Amino acid sequence: MTWKTELKQMLGSENVLLDDTAREKFSKDYYWYSPILERKLKDKIADCIALPSAEEELISLISFAVKKKVPITVRGAGTGNYGQAVPIEGGIVIDMTKFDKVLQIESNTVAVQAGIRIGNLERFLLQYRKELRIMPSTYMKSTVGGFVAGGSGGIGSITWGNLWDGNVLGAAVYTIEEHPRKLNISGDNLQHYIHNYGTLGVMTELQLPIEPKTDWMQVMVFHESLDEALRFSHIFAEKNSMKKRLLSVCEESLTKHFIPLKPYILPNKTLTMIEVDEKIKDDFMKIVKEYKGIVGHIIPAEQYRKGIRLSDFTWNHATLWAHKYEKNISYLQVEFDIDHLLDQVHLLKGQFGDEVQLHFEFIKRSGKIIPAALPVVRYTSYERLYKIIQFILDIGAKVHDPHTYLLGFGGWSLRMDKIIKLKRENDPYHLLNPGKITEIYSYPQLQS
Repeated sequence: MTWKTELKQMLGSENVLLDDTAREKFSKDYYWYSPILERKLKDKIADCIALPSAEEELISLISFAVKKKVPITVRGAGTGNYGQAVPIEGGIVIDMTKFDKVLQIESNTVAVQAGIRIGNLERFLLQYRKELRIMPSTYMKSTVGGFVAGGSGGIGSITWGNLWDGNVLGAAVYTIEEHPRKLNISGDNLQHYIHNYGTLGVMTELQLPIEPKTDWMQVMVFHESLDEALRFSHIFAEKNSMKKRLLSVCEESLTKHFIPLKPYILPNKTLTMIEVDEKIKDDFMKIVKEYKGIVGHIIPAEQYRKGIRLSDFTWNHATLWAHKYEKNISYLQVEFDIDHLLDQVHLLKGQFGDEVQLHFEFIKRSGKIIPAALPVVRYTSYERLYKIIQFILDIGAKVHDPHTYLLGFGGWSLRMDKIIKLKRENDPYHLLNPGKITEIYSYPQLQS
């Protein structure tokens, strides 16, 4: 009897998928945004897909995999961009979407199972006039566990920062051992379980902070130039008294791809997409006018997420829209220096023109405004892409490289020494998402 047959008998045939179509589907994420990752990951496929719905089943599944020495890769909704949930060495992909319950809600926190979709959680919170602090632009599909293990920031980060900035309060994680231990992670230790690609254990529960619901107004503001839009966005971002959830700036060369917004797009202008508290509408309009902005379209709070959602054209959704209408499109993740932003932008555009099309997401980290960006790049070759990356580094900006699936090589300041130590403790046979953490001495930050 093969191990796959044993697994079907243990979990039930309806909870173990072996057909090629399912194995192909559940072995993919959005890594194809990168032509480099597309070449490396397109042939990686799981041997089977498991869909547990209860902790007892999950514990049995982990124990079974350890006894058989079969690799495990945990998956949320597969909306990651770096191959986080791709099974490099085959084995079992565990789909966590049946772990979808709200466990507890209090005045300032909510506890959930890791497989709940963020859009469903937002709808649940709405009945209590509450909302999440941050979420990815893919929130309608993404799971909470997938976001915490594979993401970093998103809608709301202009006010609340990234996941590491107090936006995850607790997690329950199972170790990968014959007798799995349930770890309840909190405090400083949580930092190592965020954005670790699910390499330290199977996350089953999360506790998140929640806030009173704000009536968000969505606004499309246009400026004559990218410089004007960035000046306005910087000033607006710094105004803490003006509550905001989204502040996204796109060059005109990108907005032509936003087909559903076409009736509202002003030609030859730079677009800024904003979610702002409707209660401060008058003050907001004053600052738009002061900084030479033109309001092209307003979606009132009563229509929030009931029709067109501006967030569907922000973060990596902007890259997706460009992909739909232009060939050989890829992207980068960049942090510009707020004090030298325009100089850096001029140097980059002067060198590469529309080969690099700028798209900014203003965020806050440790109280400081960061002009983060997801520039769309017309991809021609590996060598050319990394020439662009080197140029960006040379002008004093930072790059989080989205063209590698190796944890710790994308530019995030992860404590890889601590992560590797926890990996050895929690996953002694290195069965969990193998291939995503390389040898310890390969990490530049650990070579000393």
